[in-house]
Amino acid sequence: MKPRISMITLGVRDLGAAIEFYEKGLSFPRMESPPEVAFFTLNGTWLGLYGREALAEDATVSSEGTGFAGFTLAHNVDSEKEVDEVVAQAVSAGATLVKKPQKVFWGGYSGYFKDLDGHLWEVAHNPLFWVGPEDENS
Repeated sequence: MKPRISMITLGVRDLGAAIEFYEKGLSFPRMESPPEVAFFTLNGTWLGLYGREALAEDATVSSEGTGFAGFTLAHNVDSEKEVDEVVAQAVSAGATLVKKPQKVFWGGYSGYFKDLDGHLWEVAHNPLFWVGPEDENS
């Protein structure tokens, strides 16, 4: 088996608002899809947005949940300046700033925001471990 994550699907409360946040606010390129779901092409993977209740029903689990979900999504960039820019862009689009970008104990620079549904995103520059678009087919 070749380990990979091919798609991340987020359960959202308001699909229209979530689409606007990712498509217009963060400039994620949207793919054509049925009206009840949205897909965005990322470098090497896809992001899906689907109604929270419908996604939970599909997985046969409860849609109730609060607090920390036990995971974060990470977006790695080329520089500290780009971390600042991406976090500012997300906040400008309606995200909630969780942790202002700053130097971190592992030698990098990162900040956190929550999207409109509370999904936690880290934006990071890690000078010790960076896989850019040119490396994604390795």
